[in-house]
Amino acid sequence: MYWGHLPLFIFIVVMVGIVLGVGNEMLRQILHHRERQMKLISDKAAEQASHYASKAEQLEDRVRVLERIATARGADLAAEIEDLREPRAH
Repeated sequence: MYWGHLPLFIFIVVMVGIVLGVGNEMLRQILHHRERQMKLISDKAAEQASHYASKAEQLEDRVRVLERIATARGADLAAEIEDLREPRAH
């Protein structure tokens, strides 16, 4: 190596170190941001799943009531459905 190029070589090595250091920090921040985004998306999806499960449970309860009405012995189906639609005033 020619000693006259030593300052240029040192400059290049220092610059590469600086660029890699800054690039590493930027990449770390980007990955941290993406991780937070994924956590928020995951939390929202879990909340929606819970909501849908609750709705499904309510629908299942309603179906059970309708099945009970439809299979009850000696019951007037139309009257019972109307009773469910309009609660009686006491």
